[in-house]
Amino acid sequence: MSIYDQHLDKNAANFVALSPVSFVERSAEVFGDLPAVVHGARRYTWAQTRERSARLAAALRSLGVARGSTVSVMLPNTPEMVEAHYAVPALGAVLNTLNTRLDAPLLAWQLHHCEASVLITDREFAPVMAHALRLLRQEHGRQIVVIDVLDTEYTGPGHALGAQDYEALLAAHAPLARLEGPADEWDAIAVSYTSGTTGDPKGVVTHHRGAYLNAVCNAATWTMPHFPRYLWTLPMFHCNGWCFPWTVALLGGTHVCLRRVDARAILDAMREHGVDHYCAAPIVHNLLINAPAEWRAGITQAVRGMVAGAAPPAAMIEGMARIGFDITHVYGLTEVYGPAAVAVKRPAWAGETLSEQTRLNGRQGVRYGLQEGMTVLDAETLAETAADGQTMGEIMFRGNIVMKGYLKNPAATAKAFEGGWFHTGDLAVMEPDRYVKIKDRSKDIIISGGENISSLEVEDALYRHPAVLACAVVARPDPKWGETPLAYVELKSDATVSAEELVAHCKGLLAGYKLPREIRFEPIPKTSTGKIQKFQLRERARSNSAIE
Repeated sequence: MSIYDQHLDKNAANFVALSPVSFVERSAEVFGDLPAVVHGARRYTWAQTRERSARLAAALRSLGVARGSTVSVMLPNTPEMVEAHYAVPALGAVLNTLNTRLDAPLLAWQLHHCEASVLITDREFAPVMAHALRLLRQEHGRQIVVIDVLDTEYTGPGHALGAQDYEALLAAHAPLARLEGPADEWDAIAVSYTSGTTGDPKGVVTHHRGAYLNAVCNAATWTMPHFPRYLWTLPMFHCNGWCFPWTVALLGGTHVCLRRVDARAILDAMREHGVDHYCAAPIVHNLLINAPAEWRAGITQAVRGMVAGAAPPAAMIEGMARIGFDITHVYGLTEVYGPAAVAVKRPAWAGETLSEQTRLNGRQGVRYGLQEGMTVLDAETLAETAADGQTMGEIMFRGNIVMKGYLKNPAATAKAFEGGWFHTGDLAVMEPDRYVKIKDRSKDIIISGGENISSLEVEDALYRHPAVLACAVVARPDPKWGETPLAYVELKSDATVSAEELVAHCKGLLAGYKLPREIRFEPIPKTSTGKIQKFQLRERARSNSAIE
């Protein structure tokens, strides 16, 4: 035994399990008088937000919520959603944020699968949640406690589903003396469900340590100052808002809540509340690029946006630069708490042309500072690929910012962690500077006549046409070539262009065999976070081919 192992044990004075709940207590203690939440006419300081969260925790405890319990929430980006991120983990319970665009059968399945004992739901979602709760009773024999949120900023239809009212519950319970984290930082903090495009969705279980570290990484990655004014354009139900509910608490910032995401509402909020940071999928950034210039009038502060996606279109990055918004490109998955890699901007890049800056910034980049490993490996041998920008492999992660595993699915967990790495399924190359660049999802590579075609490369060419608002390229079955590229395109509201003109445009950017063989001008299905749902388009392409 080393001398450093003697009489130097962990104790209450020198070791505390890491939990982002501690950020809330600190901000209430030292920044208690500063603004924490803005939502319509409502304003809460950090002291008030901490008190409301502690009252919610006390109320949930009175309803039997304890360590290992699951609390599901069906909420938009409102103060109640922020408070749930602070109160539920403080009890050692697990937060399950439901996607507000899911249908009732899938919602019922998720509530049953994670064994939710309490549901907090906004009255806007009363119809679908009433159906889901009915299915939960009929098909799974489960009854859960329902707490209704009557948000003052919502004036549409809806009704109470349960016997508990959110504000009445808070008023009836004295706040807990302290919001405390768990005894073990490996305890689960949240369960978030993947899309379930191939069978049942998987419940991604994350822990307090990972949420704490990724919240810190967000601040370091973005060099966020104290007291940021953060706009909730990203749904908080998506990967727990990429851990930003806790990042904002860490920095004593202000949550500017937004129930509805559209360009006018975003820009108005930026102007009115001095917003300086926001996160969104590429399509939301495109809304801002294409908004009338007068909507941006009066936004004089520097605005920084974070974009995530397998490969944000180069035209989007260029467009944000033109309107003066500084964009940071991050990459990740639900299994790594949202973003866990970033295209770190090196000082020398500022001297490059806009086109080259766009190329550099469009890469997935390097691992977050507190993530232990991210590289490109051969999926079969797990050998690292050459950093030559050419050799394709699969992006893999390892470290503290990786999920515990998939709930009640040991086989999927073992497969995801095979070889001691988390397998993302994203195909990429490692460039000479060791920045990673995605080429495609493994299921999105188009194999035409034996040649691999990256759907992302074709999409990038289409996005460079000024008429294109959104596009997605998938494989279409072809009797001669096996597969050929099929492009679905949405045009900007005031634009017109023919399929022939778009193909001619692509000819200047792509090799001949990569050109779309067909272009369809149709609505493109998207998730609530703005991600394009290619699985629906692949099914549509196969169905149409079968008919033909």
